[in-house]
Amino acid sequence: MADPPRDQHAPTAGRPLFSTSFDLADLARVRNEVEAVSRRCGLDPDEIEDWVTAVNELLINVVRHGGGTGAIRLLLNGQLTCEVIDRGRGFNTARYVSRVERPPLSGAGGMGLWVVGQMANYLLVDSGPEGTTIRIAARTRDVGGAVGKLSREGS
Repeated sequence: MADPPRDQHAPTAGRPLFSTSFDLADLARVRNEVEAVSRRCGLDPDEIEDWVTAVNELLINVVRHGGGTGAIRLLLNGQLTCEVIDRGRGFNTARYVSRVERPPLSGAGGMGLWVVGQMANYLLVDSGPEGTTIRIAARTRDVGGAVGKLSREGS
C-alpha cells in the first residue's frame, strides 16, 4: 500500500459526528462508537476495519505515551476524519511520522503511527510540550461516494 500524503492540511472543521474524552477504561466504548459512526458513513467492512485499527492505535498512544487521557472527535468534511488530542509532553514527530519502511518491533513501541499512516488517507501530527494533536482521514475506495454523499446530505 502506498504511503499517504503527509503534507496535506487536514480539515479542522466539519460536521461533528462524535466527540468524547477518554482514558484506558473507555477504549472499548470509544472503539465501538467509531465503528458505528463508520457504518453510518457508508464505509465498507474492510475500510471500517482499517479505520477502527488506525483510530485505536491513536487512542492507545494517548494512554501509553500521552499522559493517559485524551479527547477524540470524528468529523465529516467530505471525508470521515478523526482528531485525537492529548496533553502529554510531546515527541519528535520526524522520528515517527516520516518513516516509509516498517519500523522494527520494540517493547517501547514506535510502530503505532506507521500503522496509522498505512491505514489513513493522510496523517497530520502537531506535537509540543503542551501535548499532541493528530488528524487522520479514512481511506476509502469509493472517493466521493457514500461518505461524500452523506456529507452533502448532512449539509
